[in-house]
Amino acid sequence: MTLIEYLSSLTDNPYFGAGFGLFGVGAGAAILRKGYQTSLVLFRRHYMITLEVPCRDKSYQWLLQWMTNKGARQTQHLSIETSFEQKDSGHITTKYDFIPSIGTHFFKYGRTWIKVERTREQHTLDLHMGVPWETVQLTAFGWDKEVYFNILEEARQMALKQHEGKTIMYSAMGSEWRQFGHPRKKRPISSVILDTGISEQILNDCQEFISNPSWYSERGIPYRRGYLLYGPPGCGKSSYITALAGELGFSICVLNLSERGLSDDRLNHLLSIAPQQSIILLEDVDAAFVSREDTEQQKAAYQGLNRVTFSGLLNCLDGVASTEARILFMTTNYIERLDPALIRPGRVDLKEYIGYCTKSQLEQMFLRFYPGENSVLQSQLFAEKVLDEGRDVSPAQIQGFFMFHKQTKAEEVISDYKMIWKL
Repeated sequence: MTLIEYLSSLTDNPYFGAGFGLFGVGAGAAILRKGYQTSLVLFRRHYMITLEVPCRDKSYQWLLQWMTNKGARQTQHLSIETSFEQKDSGHITTKYDFIPSIGTHFFKYGRTWIKVERTREQHTLDLHMGVPWETVQLTAFGWDKEVYFNILEEARQMALKQHEGKTIMYSAMGSEWRQFGHPRKKRPISSVILDTGISEQILNDCQEFISNPSWYSERGIPYRRGYLLYGPPGCGKSSYITALAGELGFSICVLNLSERGLSDDRLNHLLSIAPQQSIILLEDVDAAFVSREDTEQQKAAYQGLNRVTFSGLLNCLDGVASTEARILFMTTNYIERLDPALIRPGRVDLKEYIGYCTKSQLEQMFLRFYPGENSVLQSQLFAEKVLDEGRDVSPAQIQGFFMFHKQTKAEEVISDYKMIWKL
């Protein structure tokens, strides 16, 4: 009997025609559809591996950048991402990157085909970024998670390579750290001329701290280090910290304790989530608090300026909930205004005075701006003339003087040294 004859016989069957046959066909189709869906779920569960990366995860931007460089060439559905790149000369250029748009894409990584689904929730916003919530989901055959680890590690290395040789500055925005401005070219630590031995001592102390975490854990000592640089303005405190971060390969997290809206809880949270390999910098810490030994009249001038309490700051620095694996720098122009409890050992492990120019500093700065055969003797003469005036002079004043005379010969600069205090 042929298929046509069989179907014709079913049509003539009264039970089939009454609906029982159609019901059976529908039920069979439903069972097949359910079986297909169940088989697909089981197949995906046992023979495919999926990775979901939400936009709040730190690796999200790394993954998008990796997709831009590796996968965007293999898809025709793109979206634009405009960024700005600062050259060494300071000139800023516009850069356009084509990244896979919202939707489904297929990329090949090695021998593995990967399905990438980028989705966006239009009615859900990331409250911190103010943009729609996004996720990227990667699906590949197999059980080995190594393929995703390799992709994420490759994406991380690609992101690090972009900032190689540069120092990233972070600023506190809300409850998180955000990159501030463009990454800066690393400043050589030798370009910041401090008094003899100071730079080397701080650098060696930081390097010793970074390379010996086990020494602290074996002795039950909290693994954190605090530094205080104090002295007159314009003497190189902030410049040295920037150069030190470049030398160590660290970023800098700048935190203003006088910021309106900064509370104890938010301060503690920011210190606990600071980016890895970063220096936390509290500049002009004397402007945020007064010593408990000051008079009531002096304290009244500071009331209402911020919501960070002095006890809250102390607890953040070395309290029970304070973070470890941390390098923190504080700067001040007036160390006498700081409460002794803030700068005691354990909160500040190393204090260094960064003061006005000494003879050694004047000579080194002169040699840097005016190298030559007779420069050593000329630098000594310049330093003696400046110091014989009996007036304090900061490295910022000296640098400004040299910049003003950058087209002038060394002999004329020496004879015109009194201009230092007039600029």
